Amino acid sequence: MTSTAVSSLGSPIRVGLVGLSARGGWAPRSHLPALSALKGYELRALSASSQASARAAGEKYGVPLAFGSSEELVRSDEVDLVVVSVRVPLHREVILAALGAGKAVLSEWPLGNGLAEAEELAAAAERAGVRTFVGLQARSAPAVRYVRELVADGYVGEVLSTSLVASGRGWGPVFEPSGAYLLDERNGATMLTIPFGHTVDAVTMALGEFTEVSATLATRRPVVREAGTGRAAAMTAADQIAVSGRLESGAVVSAHFRSALSRGTDFHWEINGTEGDLVVTGDSGHLQQAAVTVRGGRGAERGLTELPVPEHHFGVPELDGLRGVPSYEVAYNVGAQYARVLADLTEGTTHTPDFAHAVRRHRLLDAIGRAAATGHRVAV
Repeated sequence: MTSTAVSSLGSPIRVGLVGLSARGGWAPRSHLPALSALKGYELRALSASSQASARAAGEKYGVPLAFGSSEELVRSDEVDLVVVSVRVPLHREVILAALGAGKAVLSEWPLGNGLAEAEELAAAAERAGVRTFVGLQARSAPAVRYVRELVADGYVGEVLSTSLVASGRGWGPVFEPSGAYLLDERNGATMLTIPFGHTVDAVTMALGEFTEVSATLATRRPVVREAGTGRAAAMTAADQIAVSGRLESGAVVSAHFRSALSRGTDFHWEINGTEGDLVVTGDSGHLQQAAVTVRGGRGAERGLTELPVPEHHFGVPELDGLRGVPSYEVAYNVGAQYARVLADLTEGTTHTPDFAHAVRRHRLLDAIGRAAATGHRVAV
């Protein structure tokens, strides 16, 4: 976006949210409390799958403009920033319409249904000359930013390796009816793209990018059951992901994601260096919304001690009121991202990952898929 376009945005930034439903879901748990807490934004409009459902959501959440289609929302002169919070297969249509209307766009991750679609959307954004953002919220988590700071400050010395084991929460033996589309890998909303994608983005933020990968992807439960009905359904999305590789620093990476939840370890990320070790543990592999603890040890220390996250990593005072509410990490991390988006839009900064960054992350996932399919190591 040009400097002129940045300065033309209203104050507060008027948001149009595509995918806010009165029935609940991700947007009411994350975007809604985040936007309500932050100054500088006004949730001005929403769109849903029909006029009736849009009207119900508008009345429930107090949103002035309720549109029965995303096309109406993106054309509205009262919307500055279009937020795309719908299923992945619908991203392309909504984003292209928003870009065509000259609107800034914040899209949930993954950006597109596969690498080619992400590249198409990034190229369209470049031609449109507008600011874009992608919802990789794990990098906004205070604990993740603290880990990056510790590594940069030399807490572990030179990073030798990092290993991660995590549970994907979903893609297990039972699925909720609303999550049936997650079972089909062709929809682009899989354990690889969602929890693994969010988490590996945080790993690269802290430790640097991959240069090569080897991988094994498997679907160990090809038939799963619908909650409540017991109806059998086919699952083609991978429910086991094992990746190894190297980072630009030369550090060796090992990451294993398993479906559902474990009776043992649901999230364990270890960073081993020449001078010390860091361990991050949490309640699921969705690092963008997990409650995590950071521990470390270095030098002559023989064990690990908890390293409380310093307050300066909770750098958005307006979000303090969210502490203690259900799904606090979900709303806080989304809110912290919105705070950076606000600075990017009004000050011309580049704090938030954009569509070009999303393409970089999609390329990593594509390389993992190719490595698994061929059995060969793949350069990233």
